[in-house]
Amino acid sequence: MSGPRYVVAIDGGSQSTKVLVVDEAGTIHASAQRRLRPTESPSPGHVVHPDDDLWDSIVEACREALGRFKGDPDRIVGVGLCTIRFCRALLDADGGLVEPVLSWMDERVSRPHEQDARVHYVTTSSGYLTHRLTGELRDSVGNQQGVWPVDQERWRWSDDPDAYARTGMRAEQLFDLVLPGAMLGRVTATASAETGLPTGLAVYATANDKAVEALGSGLRDDRTALLSLGTYIAAMTVGRDASASDDRYWTNFAAEPGRYLYESDGIRRGMWTVSWWRDLLDAGQGITDDELNAGASGIAPGSDGLMAVLDWLAPGGASHRRGALLGFDGRQGRFHVHRAILEGIALTMRGHVDAMEDALGHRFESVIVSGGGSRSDLMMRILAAVFERPVRRNRLTDAAGIGAAISAFVGARVHPSWDESVAATVHAADSFAPESEWVRAYRPVREAYSLLPRHLDPLFLEWQAIAARAAEGE
Repeated sequence: MSGPRYVVAIDGGSQSTKVLVVDEAGTIHASAQRRLRPTESPSPGHVVHPDDDLWDSIVEACREALGRFKGDPDRIVGVGLCTIRFCRALLDADGGLVEPVLSWMDERVSRPHEQDARVHYVTTSSGYLTHRLTGELRDSVGNQQGVWPVDQERWRWSDDPDAYARTGMRAEQLFDLVLPGAMLGRVTATASAETGLPTGLAVYATANDKAVEALGSGLRDDRTALLSLGTYIAAMTVGRDASASDDRYWTNFAAEPGRYLYESDGIRRGMWTVSWWRDLLDAGQGITDDELNAGASGIAPGSDGLMAVLDWLAPGGASHRRGALLGFDGRQGRFHVHRAILEGIALTMRGHVDAMEDALGHRFESVIVSGGGSRSDLMMRILAAVFERPVRRNRLTDAAGIGAAISAFVGARVHPSWDESVAATVHAADSFAPESEWVRAYRPVREAYSLLPRHLDPLFLEWQAIAARAAEGE
């Protein structure tokens, strides 16, 4: 039987789960998306995905996507599973959740695991969801980001006993690791009945969600940076040195074995802040991102002096910081605030990319922009002007979904290599050159913006101290 071959790509993000049915040329034939429920904080510092929300969202999105698929289901050759990084799942002896999955925002994921008699296994979000899909105790080595006893150079669990002591984990509590593109297992009859995925369908490992997004964006050389406009915004480039280290970037597993990503500092609630402002304005009126972008396009660069500081969720190591809107003088309205938020994203990330370039010793020639924010022409124009170099986007904005599909196509041997799979499935859309008038306008704005932490940090630190003294007096 001839015809195109397909894979099911599962892209589990911080705000939603998307499922795509993709052919070997990178065309999406069916898709579905389920928003995740808001995270819950059952106690200070604890942030979890309620109940079994990650799995439930996969079940619903898979059933809807497969229900919309008009092709031959017998031509589906695999599943690529991509999930949120830095999460932690605590499982009992039967593989069930002892408590809801810990979000990347939970302070416990940045600390060693504290032993609990109820916890038989400690794994990532991808390890837990692999178990739900296949019944296997396997996980991708590429999603072991954060506090795990992993040997990053050899892509396996560490042989050093001190690594287990430092992370609070015992070797027998950890799942077996496989490389990106390797098979994790096959869909069980139980999982098939819930999701609609065919029983016995192979499930292939990817890596952490940012690495999979980089793969699906076509990031392949170290003279290009990828700007990922997601809930967490970061810039990345490719590298080969697992031990590369600098306080201006950190090293992360890539989605292809043997490769690494160098990742800048980021914005922890980046595009979330754009959504926050839209939802705040909405109040049942149905205002859209397109309407906000259209209104903000008529405002000059610099938003008439309005600046947005995007620490809506404070960065690690600076818990005193908060988000701020500065510079109101009566001229500004809702479109100014929207543009200031977009400009705040661009200005913040230009600073982070400059720092990474200084550390690496070379300048990036161009920038690929991925994520939902790349659909905005206004955002792309602002980025090109602030970064002072061309920025481009791809035809499909769901780069993590395409990256998950690439991993499955390589695993199923539909494409013979990672390079050929990327070439077959990732297709450029358009490029935005810096506009000289905007470039000139943003230079003084960028200089002023860089001074804000120096003035705001003392204010927020004093605010934190005042609040602590008031709490002690209660």
